[in-house]
Amino acid sequence: MIQSNPILGMGLHAIGGMSASSCYTPQTKVKNWSWGTFWLVQAFFAWIFVPIIAGMLTVPGFFDILHRAPSGVFWGAFLLGAIYGFGGMSFGFAIKHIGYSLTYTIAIGISAVLGTLTPLILYGGLTDYFMRPGSAIIITGMLLSVAGVGLCGWAGFKKENDLQRQVGQTVIFKMSTGLLLAIIAGVLSAVFNLSLEHGQPIADMAAKNGAGNFEGNAKMIVSTSGCFAVNFVWFIVLGIRQKTLKEFTVSEGLSRSRLVKNTLWSALAGTLWFVQFLFYGLGHVRMGNYRFISWVLHMSMLIFFSYVVGVIMKEWKNVSKNTYITLIIALLTLIVSFVIMTIGSYIGEQI
Repeated sequence: MIQSNPILGMGLHAIGGMSASSCYTPQTKVKNWSWGTFWLVQAFFAWIFVPIIAGMLTVPGFFDILHRAPSGVFWGAFLLGAIYGFGGMSFGFAIKHIGYSLTYTIAIGISAVLGTLTPLILYGGLTDYFMRPGSAIIITGMLLSVAGVGLCGWAGFKKENDLQRQVGQTVIFKMSTGLLLAIIAGVLSAVFNLSLEHGQPIADMAAKNGAGNFEGNAKMIVSTSGCFAVNFVWFIVLGIRQKTLKEFTVSEGLSRSRLVKNTLWSALAGTLWFVQFLFYGLGHVRMGNYRFISWVLHMSMLIFFSYVVGVIMKEWKNVSKNTYITLIIALLTLIVSFVIMTIGSYIGEQI
């Protein structure tokens, strides 16, 4: 039986957040490929190849467990994962309209709240969870996390205004369209957590078979394969229409060496995406009675580390001092919320 340790769980969630916040940075190394081509390759590694390899290495009888999984659980998790696949696409399109900072904060902020509370509402246990010892502290941490997300969004708005003033001209900024897409992305992103919760019986089978801390790897491939199926169909059709599928072959302007490099960088992006949920699963099983806060903890850390990466890459170097101070306050607010939620979880385990 896995011993609960919320502090260790928080640390593992932090590693997952760091991986998630940097998973798309390898895209900057990809040359002479359209975004759709890059997305297909990274999606294959993130949602099919790496999850299968991880499952084979960490879950005894991996394929047998999938074969014996209840059909309702299997296909329910698959379909929920497929719905999440549309959320990923909406996220990408939202960035084109309102930029990375705002899209990330709005979408992930919505996902953090809905992804945490929705499973409790649908599957029961909401009242019981919030009646446990330390629950008041947990709620305080969650509210503070939401406040931190809001401050990050405010910093994003201030950054956009700063950049508009610097260029001295009107910047294309379709807030209404981008906001709608970001909301859709956030809601559908929360569905991925529903998919993982729905597939928990598969993880339980893996645990009984000796998977230990890696029980989540058994259910992960079911959710991610649904996501990949939707994206595969969508971007193959898009590639045919835009005639970009030829980018998978050696051609004029795309040498064999460049093709290999593009594939490896895209594979790294997909692997980093999966690693976040590898550590999410390891952290989740350590959270004890408060496993339900794993999603908000993961999403909040994802936002936090994405802004840290942005600062390191000097994405905020041209903003005003006031905007930068707002960003720092937002990040500190998120840090405090992480600590408070972990303390609440720890108290709940000790009583």
